[in-house]
Amino acid sequence: MQIQIHTHDGVAIYQQIVHQVKYLVASGRLAAGEELPSIRVLATQLVINPNTVARAYRELEAEGVVEKRSTAGTYVSATSPPLALRERMNVLTDRVDTLLAEARQMDIDTDTLVDLIRRRAENVRPSKPGG
Repeated sequence: MQIQIHTHDGVAIYQQIVHQVKYLVASGRLAAGEELPSIRVLATQLVINPNTVARAYRELEAEGVVEKRSTAGTYVSATSPPLALRERMNVLTDRVDTLLAEARQMDIDTDTLVDLIRRRAENVRPSKPGG
């Protein structure tokens, strides 16, 4: 599981974890039943306080995205419905906001950024079956 923390984008670290886990689940990169890293392991990887990871995991559990199995760890919930369109758009909105902030810091205007996104979209489009 790849999580990246950005300390200068104004979003709380636990929220960044929540959003990224939701994104990984929504995109299929984390499958139902898959185990998440332990709180201690993820905190060590991200060099953050374990309480921050615990808070993110509690929020994910409250939303039904993950389930905690006593003494066995935290797993992507097998019973949770796919994320609603609104939730997927919220996750993407946060990622777009971060991208826009980074572009602004690099003096790249929005039109140039949109052109880059369009060019990249052409490169990552899935191929059509039979074609």
